Amino acid sequence: MRNFVVSKQDKQPMTSKTRVLFVHQEIAPYLPETPMSLVGRYLPQATQESGKEIRIFMPRYGVINERRNQLHEVIRLSGMNLIINDTDHPLIIKVASIQKARMQIYFIDNDDFFTKKKYLMYDENGAFCEDNDSRCVFFTRGVIETVKKLNWSPDIIHCHGWISALMPVYIKRAMNVRDNPLFNESKIIYSIYDDEFEESFKAGFEKKMKLPGMNAKDLKYFKEANYVNLMKAAIDYSDGIVVSTNRLNPEIEEYLVASKKPFLSYQDQVHYAQACNEFYDSILEKQ
Repeated sequence: MRNFVVSKQDKQPMTSKTRVLFVHQEIAPYLPETPMSLVGRYLPQATQESGKEIRIFMPRYGVINERRNQLHEVIRLSGMNLIINDTDHPLIIKVASIQKARMQIYFIDNDDFFTKKKYLMYDENGAFCEDNDSRCVFFTRGVIETVKKLNWSPDIIHCHGWISALMPVYIKRAMNVRDNPLFNESKIIYSIYDDEFEESFKAGFEKKMKLPGMNAKDLKYFKEANYVNLMKAAIDYSDGIVVSTNRLNPEIEEYLVASKKPFLSYQDQVHYAQACNEFYDSILEKQ
């Protein structure tokens, strides 16, 4: 997987650094190695080595060992409450470093949604977590609010995994985000994997995830929030799509082609990172 790293001869001189925000569902070594978690580990490193500035976010799942991975809370970024369904949920931000790659990873944490759950998306009985819908909302909004606190304006926001599927619509449509100059020029890239689930979120998800500025058209795919509809919404509100699986759901593939959105077709490990960075540049050139 070290093929993800861009070689020195691929680096390009830049007068001002392009800023790339990575929003990941999984990152190795904090979680077991999978195609998605290895992308989370090596794509940001390759992007940084190509001359871009990066920030990286992922959920702080309860299976992550804080002591072994040296996570610590960032007090200045923590302390906010996010309201979901009229309930306050404390937002805790933690950080860890991958020294070898000179990268910092920010973790979105909350006791009820992440820390106390010693599993990812399926519980100890193999059942889809009942609150995955709320976790999806909390994680995405937590990333946005933390980036605001960092006062760091990304040129590209690259989302990986369905837990980040609300990021495109929030950035493009939610009024409290749209009015923030940090995101005015941000371009959204969404990566589609083979992380499909068969279940649907509970009824009323469109009300739970709605933020000011979103209208009925923005909510249409969230009334029946299954995997396919989450991907369709992500496609609609993204500026570009990366196909990160060679087993793309046929319905999603058909929708992607019909959308006429720019997309990067499936790449092997050797060419993946360089192809993604060239795709970022092509999306920014269209501004």
